[in-house]
Amino acid sequence: MRADTRIEEPGGGGLGMSGSGEVGEPEFSGLAERHRRELHVHCYRMLGSFEDAEDTVQETFLRAWRRRETFEGRSTFRSWLYRIATNACLDLLAKRRPAPATGGEVPWLEPYPDRLLDELPAADADEPESVAVARETIELAYLVAVQHLAPRPRAVLILRDVLGWQAKDVAELLGDSVNSVNSALQRARAGMREHLPAERQDWTGGEEDAGTRDLVRRFTEASVATDVDRLAAMLRDDVRFSMPPTPGLLVGRDAVVNDWVEDGFERLEGLRAVQTAVNRQPAVAFYLWREQESAFLPLTIDVLRITGGVITELFTFGADRFPRLGLPESLSADGTD
Repeated sequence: MRADTRIEEPGGGGLGMSGSGEVGEPEFSGLAERHRRELHVHCYRMLGSFEDAEDTVQETFLRAWRRRETFEGRSTFRSWLYRIATNACLDLLAKRRPAPATGGEVPWLEPYPDRLLDELPAADADEPESVAVARETIELAYLVAVQHLAPRPRAVLILRDVLGWQAKDVAELLGDSVNSVNSALQRARAGMREHLPAERQDWTGGEEDAGTRDLVRRFTEASVATDVDRLAAMLRDDVRFSMPPTPGLLVGRDAVVNDWVEDGFERLEGLRAVQTAVNRQPAVAFYLWREQESAFLPLTIDVLRITGGVITELFTFGADRFPRLGLPESLSADGTD
């Protein structure tokens, strides 16, 4: 682990949560579990991988239990857990994570089911900005852009711009100066501007958007019919398409459509679809009829980014993602699960 990316964790003191000396494991686990989902989402933003985030949260709880005597109470227990979780993420990034490909794709990117995001504390409805941050900083375009940042500026950006921590608190967490934190934040924001879609601030997708619902319906129908021409009409000229973990990023309607045709999409027969949502974005899960099993079995899931009534980005994930996303393992001949 490089010294310049490690967070110094607090020392001295004890938990003192029970008021009677040593805290027991059940009590400690109960306190930690209250923060599991938000810590998982934090690690997911840092790492871009649902599975790595799961492992990192487990590592966070293990480290916290082992070091419970070092909690001084100068910050909240939640902040202390965030400190350990961020440190665990930086450890993993230093050991296991390569830089993203120059083309922009992130092979380790994984979707995050909305049903689990619903477990997070609700954003303050009286603060529209907090609602927008909660939605936009979990969408896949944001996750891809974040993965292009160096680990330390990435941590600063997420702590400051997503979680809303003060610069002095981030500096204390990182064991750094406020000036260094502010400098890292400026670099991170510049990196995000480079990798985020230019129109992202204007995106207003979501379940409440009637235009989005209609486009997703038409996309679903055209896909099940394997109608490439109808699908092409829904794509913006500069649409982006990727299939993590398969390397490669296609940009442009012609390039994307030609790839679909070359892969034999038009020859597929027996498709069914289930609409869902991941990363606060509309998604469509596709099933293909398998004669041997006499059922429709998982094929792929497409996650859409929609801007101005057209599809501007498509992420396609494989059938192995279906169980985690809470999708049916199969559909019967009449299309039910």
